[in-house]
Amino acid sequence: MAISVNGRAVETASLRPATLLVELLRDGLGLTGTNVGCDTAQCGACTVHVDGRATKACNVLTVQLDGAQVRTIEALAPGEHALHPLQRAFSRHHALQCGYCTPGMLMRAAAMRAEGVPAEPQAVREALAGNICRCTGYEGIVAAICEWLAAGAPDA
Repeated sequence: MAISVNGRAVETASLRPATLLVELLRDGLGLTGTNVGCDTAQCGACTVHVDGRATKACNVLTVQLDGAQVRTIEALAPGEHALHPLQRAFSRHHALQCGYCTPGMLMRAAAMRAEGVPAEPQAVREALAGNICRCTGYEGIVAAICEWLAAGAPDA
């Protein structure tokens, strides 16, 4: 069994059957941008993309993902020293404070365009319902996501 993580093939046959995706990412591959906040799939700090869909990595067994394409926050930006337009929007709108939830928020937001979420504050708030931020009050996060969705620009 194998999955692709950020475009790299990862063999999963030797993993324990109970290995969570977040464990593989953080402990096995050193991709520590995917955070663990609650271990119950409620906070969204561990959000990644699995086959293009926002997925909470603390709630998925790696053995369930044979053949899947996984994308983490480390692969969001187009290059090592460049920011994704969504990351730039977060910066402009001061959409982070402690930063713990930010990778999950960014990955959740990045999936919204494909889901057809309109660039409207209420629609964005509803789409973010499974991601919790304890610092910002969401105003900057929602504004940043709305700006990015409205731009309709390519992801890179």
